[in-house]
Amino acid sequence: MTVLKPTFRPARFEDVPAILDLIVKGAPGDEVRVENSPEAAYRAAFDAIECDDNQMLFVGELAERGVVSTMQLIFIPTMVNGGSWRMEMESVHVNPDCRGHSIGKQMVDLAVSIAKERGCNLIQLTSNKQRPDAHRFYERYGFARSHEGFKLYL
Repeated sequence: MTVLKPTFRPARFEDVPAILDLIVKGAPGDEVRVENSPEAAYRAAFDAIECDDNQMLFVGELAERGVVSTMQLIFIPTMVNGGSWRMEMESVHVNPDCRGHSIGKQMVDLAVSIAKERGCNLIQLTSNKQRPDAHRFYERYGFARSHEGFKLYL
């Protein structure tokens, strides 16, 4: 296995098309649709993430390939474990052409490091049931299948 070493950095608004492409490529079936959303909606979402001290949006970039990965980190104060903080990992995606080259591990390593710096005692995430390769990756990393997830689309 060749290890690819992207540069991880906070996303910029001009990264949004690449981020959306990664999300669509990583979503099973037609779960995610982006083609009908106006740019203003993405601008508003990006700005809300960027100005919120409890959110971070990252991309991983290879000089020769551009943006090849993304993840959003959300920090949540809780009323459990003495008012502890947890981190939610959201929209974690690696370009399918770059999987198997340690990019996902490097991204999660970064997330774990940030969570520790921020005093979080837990990292949680959800992953679509139709992504068994992602599930194997998270379990190899040390994540446990501890809860069942539910969504209510509005």
